[in-house]
Amino acid sequence: MGKINRRRMAIGQGAFYLASGLWPLFDLESFEKVTGPKTDDWLVKTVGLLLATTGVVLLDAGFRAWTEDDLPGELVAIAGGEALVLGGVSSFYSLVGRISKIYLADAAVELALALAWRAASPARGRSVEASARHGNRRVA
Repeated sequence: MGKINRRRMAIGQGAFYLASGLWPLFDLESFEKVTGPKTDDWLVKTVGLLLATTGVVLLDAGFRAWTEDDLPGELVAIAGGEALVLGGVSSFYSLVGRISKIYLADAAVELALALAWRAASPARGRSVEASARHGNRRVA
């Protein structure tokens, strides 16, 4: 298996988060047909906006990066961490019956994203060369 391209991962996850975040804002009825009824529409829309915001940031970073090393370590951490949190929440609340079992499919996607980010991350964050390009002169 070849090396995981972090730029492509940022673009893919960004597109996924943007689309899934905007879906309930534009068509809550179809969103609820797939994911089950919700009691707090405002909360669904708030989470959707947060996901869409993350999606836009990941897309921007992915398209602006010259190389995969141009992605800041903090962005990699947020992308992997958010996927891990969303996957964990989807798994737990699906398995205890609070939300629809369809969320287990989302949990699988989120877990795959989190594992891919982990596999694609350098052992100690950003490379020294990338840190220097971003103005961080500290090497240690």
